[in-house]
Amino acid sequence: MLSEVALLLLICVHMRVQGKLRSQSLGCDDYLGSGKVVDKCGVCGGDNTTCRLVTGVFKQSLSKIGYHKIVEIPEGATKINVTEMVKSRNYLALRSRSGRSIINGNWAIDRPGKYEGGGTMFTYRRPNEISSTAGESLLAEGPTNEILDVYMIFQQPNPGVRYEYILPSEQIITPHQPTHTAHEDALNGQDDNKQQSHTQQENHNQAGVGKYQPNLPDYRVPAVVPPKHERDYNWKMTGFTECSASCGKGFRHSVFHCVHRRNHVEVSDALCESSSRPAPQEEACNLQPCPAFWDIGDWSECSKTCGLGMQQRQVLCRQVYANRTLNVHTSRCGHLERPETASTCQLKICSEWQIRSEWTSCSVPCGLGQRSREVHCVSNVGDFVPDEECNMNLRPADIENCDMGACAKSWFYTDWGNRCSAECGMGVQTRGVLCLSNLISSLPLEGCGNERPADSKVCNNGPCDNRIEWFTGPWSQCSAECGTGSQQRLVACLMKNDEGFTVMPPYECSSLDKPLSQQSCKIKACGAKWYHTDWSSCSKTCEGGFRVREVRCLSDDMMSSEACDEQLRPAEREDCRPEPCIPQIDLNCRDKYFNCNVVVQARLCVYDYYKTACCASCSRGENRQKTHRGHS
Repeated sequence: MLSEVALLLLICVHMRVQGKLRSQSLGCDDYLGSGKVVDKCGVCGGDNTTCRLVTGVFKQSLSKIGYHKIVEIPEGATKINVTEMVKSRNYLALRSRSGRSIINGNWAIDRPGKYEGGGTMFTYRRPNEISSTAGESLLAEGPTNEILDVYMIFQQPNPGVRYEYILPSEQIITPHQPTHTAHEDALNGQDDNKQQSHTQQENHNQAGVGKYQPNLPDYRVPAVVPPKHERDYNWKMTGFTECSASCGKGFRHSVFHCVHRRNHVEVSDALCESSSRPAPQEEACNLQPCPAFWDIGDWSECSKTCGLGMQQRQVLCRQVYANRTLNVHTSRCGHLERPETASTCQLKICSEWQIRSEWTSCSVPCGLGQRSREVHCVSNVGDFVPDEECNMNLRPADIENCDMGACAKSWFYTDWGNRCSAECGMGVQTRGVLCLSNLISSLPLEGCGNERPADSKVCNNGPCDNRIEWFTGPWSQCSAECGTGSQQRLVACLMKNDEGFTVMPPYECSSLDKPLSQQSCKIKACGAKWYHTDWSSCSKTCEGGFRVREVRCLSDDMMSSEACDEQLRPAEREDCRPEPCIPQIDLNCRDKYFNCNVVVQARLCVYDYYKTACCASCSRGENRQKTHRGHS
């Protein structure tokens, strides 16, 4: 009976507590009406000073296709958010410092979804799953238990990547400025020592300005706890949570409920001591591998900007195991129809050439001329566009030659000259006569005919009254067949009258300018020719001598040339003085002393006394020296 009374009392207390819970808010410290909440750093009743928000923007211009490191996520980071600022064809990738690729590693693009790494769960999103203009993103609650590296798989200009995460105050560090690492070079398959600049900023304000609101824990312990009877109630494992994966290895956790010790009937968890509640145990479940599937990549850009082109995409056979998507042999996807890896595409209709006018008339009335027409590159909406947008190999001709037939020819001539060839008496008057094409009239003639108009006629300036003048004869032939020569003519002083000419002394014409009687002439250019100097004197007065001269090849402008014929090259050396040398014996030239050889050895023959006293010896010595110089 007493136990029934206690039970009724407990029920009343519980109902009163439930009423108070409905009327008052429960603080994060399990006390009703305390008003305490979890701050941005996850501390109940905290003031946001135990952590800091670290933010930055990676906007370095890249040029090399492949993996480029963006930022390093430190150990202990929470509220991680890495997001492309604008959609692009680039991809984000995540890798742990232990060498494990978590997302988009080894040039394989993973599907959007959740991926475990660094002790937390990352959510990978693609642009087509987000309504905004932002690109790919990596999100995680954290905290991380190791350092993680975020990469960009660069394929087109970087639109900028914004990142942020929260660190405990004792872990605040300057965001890592990424450089190329050995791992990144290995991913790209190349060596690149260029460092990348990185625009970053650290938010030194409190974490309360962060983007994310922390998830409040689900505290279910009431602020006013009814009396506990520890000997009557205890914690008992009643089952497991649902497996986190239907295949490919998931995880589940043990579930504990408060039960009556005697009958094991579940009661309110408030009847058991919360501090003695066992920690949930994790175990693997659904270990069977998931069915293989075709992982389809994005289509590449069309191979042509207009007209029919081609585009490709990557198709891989993949299989999920332990929250990781692995590449497997294509035979495992044999039961599925393989998606196409190539397809035709057309972004727009190509521009085309259009002829917008007829041919113009020929530029000449006769003979060979040109004509033209308008040719434009026109878009599919009818606008004129630059010629480069059309195929230049198919451009119609916009100019061509035209033949208007043979032009008629006529005799053309100038007016008669105003000057007679003779100042008195009979002379000649001339004019120019040419056969030219007639572009104005359409005469049915193909030539000018044989009746050539006269180009000279007789003229008379009146009688000559004993007029004295210089008269010249014709020039002689040029003295040189090529190059510069000279020619002469006869110049005489004559008196002219009606009866004829009379030769006068030259002084009679001294008041008049005398014409030239000689002038230079040049029939044609000689081209390069051999030139030479005079022979030098003979090296000896009798046999064994030679002489030399200099020979050069010169062009018309007297510059050195190599165009002369070597077979016609004049000799530069020849023998001379072939007659034998006959010694002349001077009977008066003899030695007066027996030791004249000493005079020669002492070189005293240069003195007249010794030269006379030892004449024979000095003469022989001088002849030997001349012979020696001749041989050398």
